[in-house]
Amino acid sequence: MYWRLGLALAAALLTQGAPHARVQTREVEYRASDTPLKGFIAWNDAVPGKRPGVLVVHEWWGLNQHARNQARRLAEAGYVGFALDMFGNGRVTTHPKDAQAFVAEVTKDPAVLAARFNAALDLLKKDPRVDTTRLAAIGYCFGGGVVLGMARAGVNLAAVVSFHGALATQTPAQPGKVKARILALAGGADPFVPPEQVEGFKREMQAAGARFEVVSYPGAKHGFTNPDAGTYGMEQLAYDSTADRQSWAAMLKLFREVFP
Repeated sequence: MYWRLGLALAAALLTQGAPHARVQTREVEYRASDTPLKGFIAWNDAVPGKRPGVLVVHEWWGLNQHARNQARRLAEAGYVGFALDMFGNGRVTTHPKDAQAFVAEVTKDPAVLAARFNAALDLLKKDPRVDTTRLAAIGYCFGGGVVLGMARAGVNLAAVVSFHGALATQTPAQPGKVKARILALAGGADPFVPPEQVEGFKREMQAAGARFEVVSYPGAKHGFTNPDAGTYGMEQLAYDSTADRQSWAAMLKLFREVFP
């Protein structure tokens, strides 16, 4: 009798823990031209059938734990999250000079940047859990600029979301070209994205006829979604738990609208 109670209790405990255990992750290797890339994919195996897929483009630090955590959070919300690699070989750094060099290397040729983004998008589309008619991309810091650039170029996504990403561009969106819904989430105290840049972005999107929204979080500095923002030795960066929570909720609200 007692052993049966023990088994029942063990089963109950396992059942209670199952929702957390159902988020699965996997490291993946892929290529763009001759460049080896490393990504991180996350999904919830308790979600039945195909579901939307969301690319995650990392900050200028590279494919670090922050980017992986966002893919996991997407999986918890019922999506397939794929944190991609824009720098090659999964390179990461905690030093601003190295990060700047990584960004300069990948952005000097727009075709290279687009190829690395599209290689990840193609891989996401091949995932058996992903509904290829329901795709989005989100990006942080450098990655926010990347996803906005892809939206400007007319990439066929339902939505793109930029978290504390650069809003200025050398190649403004052309009327009628932007297909994705755009959500730009900015820090009100971000010295890298000052108010005049935000206003310029709004004018650009209006002129292009894009469906967009800009949300600014008062007092939030650059990197407000990254709990490690204060460890990089840059006074312009700071984590803001309120802005992090509210911006994530804003993203989920958009996804509920674009993914019926």
